[in-house]
Amino acid sequence: MNPEKSPELTVQTLLALRKENDAVRLITERLRVKEMGPADHIRTKHEVKAFVDAKEDAKAAESLVLKARARRESHLAQDIGQRVSERQQL
Repeated sequence: MNPEKSPELTVQTLLALRKENDAVRLITERLRVKEMGPADHIRTKHEVKAFVDAKEDAKAAESLVLKARARRESHLAQDIGQRVSERQQL
């Protein structure tokens, strides 16, 4: 396992982190929002804040984890596609 990458965030961990003092920062770090595009990064932070403030249930936590994963993967795919296009132009 790569020590730089934290393991995927689980619903149970997300629900536990919600109780921490700096929950929004902790959760966004664990969701690896910095690996997303700028708009998705901001959108995810807003969703995390709403999740923490509203005291949502496990279903909302699962939805948040799945959305964050999809956004990271989408940004990675776009980044790879852009790099391939740049190399083909050379």
